Amino acid sequence: MKGSREKAASELFAALYPRLAGWCRRLVDDDGTAHEIASEAFTRLWSRWTSVAEPRGFLYVTAANLVRDHWRKLERERRAVRRATAEAAVGPRNEQADPSVRLLVQALPERLRVPILLHYYADMPIREVAALTGRKEGTVKSDLHAARELLRAHLGRRLDHTL
Repeated sequence: MKGSREKAASELFAALYPRLAGWCRRLVDDDGTAHEIASEAFTRLWSRWTSVAEPRGFLYVTAANLVRDHWRKLERERRAVRRATAEAAVGPRNEQADPSVRLLVQALPERLRVPILLHYYADMPIREVAALTGRKEGTVKSDLHAARELLRAHLGRRLDHTL
């Protein structure tokens, strides 16, 4: 019995994965992300394998929800970059989220990176960031200021080198 379920799952994967990944690719415009979404949809299907009546529909609905989550994440990142750079008074910026900004944020010390991610990327108010990190609101504000200053300095140097 178990062997036939595994065979059916394997056949379903072989039949549907390429088409599902291609569909996701057209929606997210990135091969890696498309394969992650398609794989996650199959993973969720496997966890409910015996209770899903229509696997194909389940896969596409799940993938559509994951694509939507991906788009929301990208928009949060774009808003966070716009807010962080606007508050850092960097000057004119490209409307697209600059991947180097993400790298700069990732390179910040954890003490500064966590408040930036929570406040700007997750759009949490300072009060909530303070509660989650166990710090005082004033400390969070100070850390956000220090992080913005570091980002401004690094971005300013980059802008100077490109001019």
